[in-house]
Amino acid sequence: MEPSPSLIDSAFWFTSGAILFLLVLSGFFSGSETALTASSRGKLRAQADKGSRGAKKALEITDDNERLIGSVLLGNNLVNILAASLATALFTRLFGESGVALATLVMTLLVLIFAEVLPKTYAITNSEKAAAAVAPIISVIVTVFSPIVAAVRLLVRGVLRLFGVRIDPDSNILAVREEIAGALQLGHSEGVVEKEDRDRILGALDLGERTVEEIMLHRSNIEMIDANAAPEAILKQCLQSPHTRLPVFRDEPENIVGVVHAKDLFRAMYAQAGGRGGTDRLASFDIGKVANDPYFVPETTTLDDQMREFLRMHSHFALVVDEYGSLRGLITLEDILEEIVGEIADEFDIDEEVPVTRTEDGQYLVEGAMTIRDANRALDWSLPDEEANTLAGLVIHEAQMIPIVGQVFSFHGFRFEVTARDGNRITGLKVRPL
Repeated sequence: MEPSPSLIDSAFWFTSGAILFLLVLSGFFSGSETALTASSRGKLRAQADKGSRGAKKALEITDDNERLIGSVLLGNNLVNILAASLATALFTRLFGESGVALATLVMTLLVLIFAEVLPKTYAITNSEKAAAAVAPIISVIVTVFSPIVAAVRLLVRGVLRLFGVRIDPDSNILAVREEIAGALQLGHSEGVVEKEDRDRILGALDLGERTVEEIMLHRSNIEMIDANAAPEAILKQCLQSPHTRLPVFRDEPENIVGVVHAKDLFRAMYAQAGGRGGTDRLASFDIGKVANDPYFVPETTTLDDQMREFLRMHSHFALVVDEYGSLRGLITLEDILEEIVGEIADEFDIDEEVPVTRTEDGQYLVEGAMTIRDANRALDWSLPDEEANTLAGLVIHEAQMIPIVGQVFSFHGFRFEVTARDGNRITGLKVRPL
């Protein structure tokens, strides 16, 4: 059915122009929503620091995403519904009852192409640039619509509360770490981010989530000085030790009376010996006068807090105790830094065997004391470390027993075979992904 020429008058052109204008507004709202939600706040902050007012305004309005999205959706729905109503009225006037179906088809195509896909595609590919451009206008719209959006927000939260859903105001803050970690993992899988770079950044991010208990040197492996030992024996032990600082105990290893620095010990012994080989004068040497007061920290202290304490106290060495005050192990500043940059070795470190050895059949020979985190970082595994810190601890936790040599277990997508055991400790494992 052809429209009558008499129906194409000034009202026709006015209505058509209004529909086109509303489509432009709809595209503006759609593109603005995508640009502001997809843009990186880090990049916007960098642009704002360089003097971009648009980026600064974008940061301000994205602080409250709920209000921003509510205002944009309100404006977008208003113009879309108004455009659809005008188109329906126009097509009904031109084509009668069939104009309703025709208006629906035409407006769906126009809105989909020019008000949704086109602006959103541009906004995604140029999110920060688009966000800075639209932010001043959207800021005004958010202010105008804020009373209506506030009422809608209360209504929405009330309905969600009926279904047991509560909005956490800190969820966006807590999601930043996951967002960064996810971006790093994705970049590594795509070959954009090197494994070493990913591990360093993730290691720094994890410092606030991990405790000193997870990385400390267990007390069974701590080298200590017996305060009651002969001065010559103490001197020999310090000279042969690869460590600069050594705990000093008296009577029993649990009774730590101090921590001695090798330089302080050598200076004190040299001064007492007279500097000319007077070793007989060392018989009365008291190491307790040279040792510094021990620094104890709880095993539940986070690595981030402990690193800050080390820097504040100008100290590199702490003894770890449990809730009962019993010695659990020791931790150094170097241990924490190694969680970020990887293993740090110097010329005095003892050459250790490679902790992971791959066999010809694709299995891995690992030490039971190797931490789960180190295994995950070295081999790109994803073993859980919530219930245990070491691979041996994970096997014991999952098996609910202390296994014997030769026993095989399968869990978390890996096969574990016990290859060595010392007393109640699992010292060797053979692991392979299933």
